[in-house]
Amino acid sequence: MEIFWDIAFHTVEILTLLFGVLGMAFSLLLLFSPRLTKTIGSFFNRNIAVGSSARILDKDIPTEALIYSHHVIVGLCLVAGSIFALIFFFFNVDIANFAGVFLGSQKYFLTLEIIFFFFAWIARIGCVCGLVIGIFLLVAPQKMRAFENRLNTWFETRTFFEKLDQSGPELDVLFFRYPFFFGMAGAVLSFLIITLSVVNLLS
Repeated sequence: MEIFWDIAFHTVEILTLLFGVLGMAFSLLLLFSPRLTKTIGSFFNRNIAVGSSARILDKDIPTEALIYSHHVIVGLCLVAGSIFALIFFFFNVDIANFAGVFLGSQKYFLTLEIIFFFFAWIARIGCVCGLVIGIFLLVAPQKMRAFENRLNTWFETRTFFEKLDQSGPELDVLFFRYPFFFGMAGAVLSFLIITLSVVNLLS
């Protein structure tokens, strides 16, 4: 696994270096030739309609009838699965050994161990919630249904995707109104990214 992580980190460093070089090129173009930059930007501008493909997100998928008509089976499955997972996450899982499987060296061991520890606690909280929901489904399904109906909220996503379908020329106007400021800021940021990437690749 150590070779896998080395390849992954080197890939990220190379991609970061590539984005830094592209950012530096764009910043220099914005500094010395804003008209050429505007022409290139107009050439690469594309409009992608996402409204038709996002309509599936606004559909209501009813699952209450299936769950509450078999609430004993669903509740037993939730309780059994939650208890089994809680025993595993509290007593059997060893975060240090689990992190050592994915990372052979000690270079990024502490960072990976913190990430796994965080996700393990999220899993434990999820198991406790599953256990509580399963118990309510077994002993008081009507109260569980009433509580769920109070939590049910309809999120309209169509307006969000309609905003994504609208073009935003204000950003281009802002960039080309102050080309020196944004060019210098982009050049400094790209220089820092390139420097850090080169240092990490050489170390």
